[in-house]
Amino acid sequence: MRSGSAFKLGTDSVLLADFASGTGAKRVFDLGCGSGVLAVLLAWSDPGITLVDGVEIQRQAATLASINAEMNGLASRVRITAGDLREHRDLYDAGDYDLVVSNPPYFAEGSGYTSDNEAAAIARDERSCTISDVCRAAAYLTRWGGRFCLVHRPERLSEVFCVLTANGLEPKRLRMVQYRADAAPNLVLIDARRGGKPGLEIMAPLIMTDETGADSPEIARIYHRSGQ
Repeated sequence: MRSGSAFKLGTDSVLLADFASGTGAKRVFDLGCGSGVLAVLLAWSDPGITLVDGVEIQRQAATLASINAEMNGLASRVRITAGDLREHRDLYDAGDYDLVVSNPPYFAEGSGYTSDNEAAAIARDERSCTISDVCRAAAYLTRWGGRFCLVHRPERLSEVFCVLTANGLEPKRLRMVQYRADAAPNLVLIDARRGGKPGLEIMAPLIMTDETGADSPEIARIYHRSGQ
């Protein structure tokens, strides 16, 4: 990632980009791409990806995503649309992508986990789209046998699984993220396959820090901090 990039790398998107990489995908779609962190990371880290499309409901964030792609030399491979993912059928062709990714709003509208800032609230709670909306769009966009990778909160895992399977997306890999080895998980990474057969791999948890609070070896690898 070039140092001139104009956005802060959020942990969720960085971890999801690493989790979703290595699938051999050529065409990728980012649902609710925000300022483009996930789209840019995927395109930058994998030259085999020929196209990353992204859709973002907040026009200012969509514009920033396009700028970020251009600043990182990826304008020819990352295309951003300012639009509503709930209108996916009017915007995109069905089954056109090998991999769909999303870092969706985590909290149900009215749950109290929101923000006074409207832009932050749209990204944080489900006022503009629900997990059902996201999975419905992912199922439409993903080719048969393709993958949908997302990051979410562990407390909503049962709901997320139900919505995935209801939309023909079978969970195939699950990985919990923990700040420390003795801490409860605070994120969950999920890889589902469109039309996949039942069978879930529970991966070893991703531990972010060691007992001293320093980066774990895996986090050092993901963030390219091998010199630390």
